[in-house]
Amino acid sequence: MARQFRVPLDEEPPRAVLKERIQGSSREQVIQSLLRSAWDGDTRAVRSESDIDVVGHRVVHGGPHLADPVAITPDVHAEIQGVSAFAPLHIQAELEGVNIIEKILGDVPQVAVFDTVFHQQMPAAATVYPGPYEWFKKGIRRYGFHGINHQYCTVRAGQLLGKNPKSLKLVICHLGNGCSISAVQHGRSIDTTMGFTPLDGLMMGTRSGAVDPGILTHLMHEDGLDGEQIDELLNKHSGLLGISGLSSDMRDILAAIRQGHERAQLAFDIYIHRIRAAIGAMAAVLGGVDAVVFTAGVGENSPEVRSAACRGLEFAGLQLNYTANETPTLDQDIAAVDSTVRVLVIRAEEDWAIATECWKLTHSQRPQQASANRPANAVVRAQ
Repeated sequence: MARQFRVPLDEEPPRAVLKERIQGSSREQVIQSLLRSAWDGDTRAVRSESDIDVVGHRVVHGGPHLADPVAITPDVHAEIQGVSAFAPLHIQAELEGVNIIEKILGDVPQVAVFDTVFHQQMPAAATVYPGPYEWFKKGIRRYGFHGINHQYCTVRAGQLLGKNPKSLKLVICHLGNGCSISAVQHGRSIDTTMGFTPLDGLMMGTRSGAVDPGILTHLMHEDGLDGEQIDELLNKHSGLLGISGLSSDMRDILAAIRQGHERAQLAFDIYIHRIRAAIGAMAAVLGGVDAVVFTAGVGENSPEVRSAACRGLEFAGLQLNYTANETPTLDQDIAAVDSTVRVLVIRAEEDWAIATECWKLTHSQRPQQASANRPANAVVRAQ
């Protein structure tokens, strides 16, 4: 699904609507509708198609070589295609979006911003899997994901706390349908829960997270499952949905718990157990923690998850303000006054982060076209 990044006009329309439900049976129809909404109707953000200066794309995987946001050239397109085996469903959809934008907008610059970039400098001890070293030489390593938002939250946490982000030790909990936790020190990721693919780590909506690899060989031998069937099982039929048998949506899980549903309670308990364990592990890697950040759909909107995840962390100096936790405004500190570890709720702003990278990249390449008074008009696609 595509999302629009809205930038201000010199003359605002009488009414501005930031979100609009659109219909479409294909990705191309959805993107065409998105683009039309940028210059037509209540969601108008630019005057015409010609006002779009750049299009930014969230790309899930940059592989071992694409380490920075980059303008999409034929060579970069081929490089992204070359790592599609790492995340085939995501990357094929993202490249299709690039091709559709080119078809509609022609030679308007397009920029790829990678979910893996923020984790690119993790130390080797956190990157290399303890299998044969040949794996690493073939590009099989821990990449980490959700990096766009982890990086945004790093900067935003520094702003909220009035400190240089490079001075902070942060544990960032990106909890949505996909979930990951990172340890951030000196302004960069030094460890994270996701690995070679976005399947690793925490329990998620439909994804299992980390499981004993022996289970997979057991299923192959005993149940005759092949690679595609195991991939389907772990990616689409596990996590909250697989354990509860009800839903991948945390709101549904919590509603079922209130009705006494035992498997929903079990799903919640596993989910929280893994979050707590990961927070503790990241704090150990950091050698302490200044702030824990909750972000993304569940992290921002579920006081139950935040409360349960923080419970038991009092030994580390974390004290939650339970009143503030119930009804926080986003981008707020919800720790108790006497807590030595701050607890922040930060709105995920991946579209803003991508638009910022688009502006920086196009500004550096075309300074004569930039104006201090007028930011570039960007359309952002975030999968």
